[in-house]
Amino acid sequence: MYEDVRYETEAGIATITIDRPEAYNAFTKNTLVELNDAIGRATDDVEVYVVVLTGAGDGFCAGADVTDMPDWSDLTKEEYAGYLWTVQNVVRRLRGTPEPTIAAVGGPAIGAGCDFALACDMRVMGEGGLLREGFVKVGLVPGDGGAWLLPRLIGESKAREYLLRGVDIPPEEAVDVGLATSVAEDPLAAARSLAEELLSLPALAVRNTNRLVDPTMTFEDYCERAIEYQWECVNDPEHDEAVAAFREKRDPEFDREY
Repeated sequence: MYEDVRYETEAGIATITIDRPEAYNAFTKNTLVELNDAIGRATDDVEVYVVVLTGAGDGFCAGADVTDMPDWSDLTKEEYAGYLWTVQNVVRRLRGTPEPTIAAVGGPAIGAGCDFALACDMRVMGEGGLLREGFVKVGLVPGDGGAWLLPRLIGESKAREYLLRGVDIPPEEAVDVGLATSVAEDPLAAARSLAEELLSLPALAVRNTNRLVDPTMTFEDYCERAIEYQWECVNDPEHDEAVAAFREKRDPEFDREY
C-alpha cells in the first residue's frame, strides 16, 4: 500500500515502520503523506490496541531528506506553512491517538524524527539510538513540536539545554532524564513486549488512563474528565472480567476482536 512506510498488524498491535534505511529513514514529502495515513489507519482500526513506531535498518528517523526538500526561496510563506503543517501533523496524529504509542528508537532520531519519537507515549532506546533536537545548529527553530514536547516531558531547564545546544541525548541519558523507559539490544522486540503487557490489561482502562495524562488540563478539568472515563470503565465487560479473575486468582480472558 505504501512506498516509504510499512504498516503491519498482529494480535492487536500495529507496527508502523519508516522504511527508507538507505537514508536513515529521513522523510520525503511522500513519506509524510504515508506516515500521516498509516497513523490515522491505526487509530481508526478497532482491532488495534497499541501502536509501535520504528524505523528500518540502523535508523529511526533522521529528519527531513535534504535531497527532497524544496528550494525555500521559491516558496511563499503560505506554501512553506503547508509543508510544515504536514510534518507537524505526524506529531499531532501521534498525540491524538487514544491507543498507547511506543517508539522503538534503534538509531538516530534527529530533528523532526526526534519529535516523532517524543510525540509517542513511551520510548524504548536501542544501544545505537539517540535523540537530537539539532535545529539551532542549522539556523532553525524546532518547528515540529520539540520545544512544546520536551519541557512537558523533562522540565523546562533541561529541555532548554537540549534545545539550545542541539546536543545528542544518548540512550542511558534518555532513561536517566525520563525520556525513555529502557535501553534494549533489540528495541523493537522490547517495544512489542511492552505492547503485549499493555494488551494483557483491560483495553478501555488503558486507553482512558492514557488520555488522562494531559499536563495542559487543570485539576478540576481532570476530575470532570475522570468521572466520565471511570463511568465508561465500570460499565465495560473487561472490567467485570478483570475483577472476576482477580477474585478467582487467575489470568483474565478478554473477548477481543483480533
